[in-house]
Amino acid sequence: MTDKSLIGWLATLLLLCTTSLSLAQESDDPRADVFSADFPWASQYITLNENRFHYIDEGEGPTFLFLHGNPTSMYLWRNVIPHVAPHGRIVALDNLGFGGSDQPIGPDYTFQMHYDYLEAFIEALELEDITLVVHDWGSVMGLQYARLHEENVRGVVFMEAIIPPRFPIADPGGMGALFSRFRDEEQGRELLIEQNLFIEQILLESPRTREMSEQEKAVYREPFSEPGRRYPIYVWPNELPIGGEPARNVAVVEAIGEWLQSSPTPKLLQYVSPGALIPPEAADWMAENYRNIETQFVGYGGHYLQEDAPQAIGRGIVDWHRRLMAR
Repeated sequence: MTDKSLIGWLATLLLLCTTSLSLAQESDDPRADVFSADFPWASQYITLNENRFHYIDEGEGPTFLFLHGNPTSMYLWRNVIPHVAPHGRIVALDNLGFGGSDQPIGPDYTFQMHYDYLEAFIEALELEDITLVVHDWGSVMGLQYARLHEENVRGVVFMEAIIPPRFPIADPGGMGALFSRFRDEEQGRELLIEQNLFIEQILLESPRTREMSEQEKAVYREPFSEPGRRYPIYVWPNELPIGGEPARNVAVVEAIGEWLQSSPTPKLLQYVSPGALIPPEAADWMAENYRNIETQFVGYGGHYLQEDAPQAIGRGIVDWHRRLMAR
């Protein structure tokens, strides 16, 4: 290297170091621009069986359908979607009772009801050749759809999913103990409806590498601002397959597990450490036992990993989908 080129290289290095120092002074988190409280996509609504659903439908190309779980909404995907949006059509849905969708209360408010609405939604929008991106209870809905409509699914991306080997939970002790408390009518109503524990402690305190802004917290709180609106949060823990009940959901999750082990449909598991439902050791088991699966470690986080690692999740989906499209 000549003296002149060495001087130029040192000048460039000094500039980079100065810029990095300036950025560090502006924000302690170099990922600050990855996180936004904004949800800039236009709201759309569709009425299915007299209930109004809130969703977004943006862009053109291959369809990505994002499904959330309890107690979130499609807002959970707000910082993941920008990385995927340049590569296809983005559709995301608020489940009934969550986000901007209606909040009915009744005995038929079960997983099976939610799944029937998902099928009706996909049919109404004429979604085809779908790549499903799913989390929590959205994973059960999406994977059940993939199992029953394999011809209409290009691939599935799942994270923190309610699937084997963690579910069904045979012993209500261990990890099932907390959920069993939620399922006790007196304790469950006190914790989930009166104290709003699922929102205030489990969700809003979930990020492991940052703290949510007050604006972000306000969006998550708004649908459940009053105890009378928290019934959906109370129901979902009662739908978990624990100790053999409810038997209808034990059967669903077991069937999904069999499908994951046998189906050639391309699969992508994204996981974090320590995680919650899918810690690294469970991801290793899935890599060995599920057919045609890739696994991606996307960083440090808990159950709501989208609040810690949205860029890694979004870019990981794009990279996997690019390889999928090339097959």
